[in-house]
Amino acid sequence: MSFKLISWSKDNFLNTDIKISVLSENQSSKDIQIIMPLNSVMKEHKALFDITVQVLKGCIDFGIQDQILRLNELDMIAVAANIPHSLKANENSIIRLNLSKKDDVLRLNKLF
Repeated sequence: MSFKLISWSKDNFLNTDIKISVLSENQSSKDIQIIMPLNSVMKEHKALFDITVQVLKGCIDFGIQDQILRLNELDMIAVAANIPHSLKANENSIIRLNLSKKDDVLRLNKLF
């Protein structure tokens, strides 16, 4: 098939667990949905390649280079490889993470 319709709005905040799902993948990148319930935290970490993080629903604090940036719905940040960063959900949030195809999604499960 030459196309795939993807729904990013499916969410389930029934518990306090962060959920990570690969929703799309092509020859160069992966789009990952991260469900972050209120007050959940993704510990400081680095990506091996450049990334983009976009808040599709909710609000997060994005820690980077000794700053806390408030990202609201539809805000997006591009981060270069090997820059430490962290995320904290200020409300139930849906995050879109774009990773290099070469990066390992399983690495994300160790961050909370």
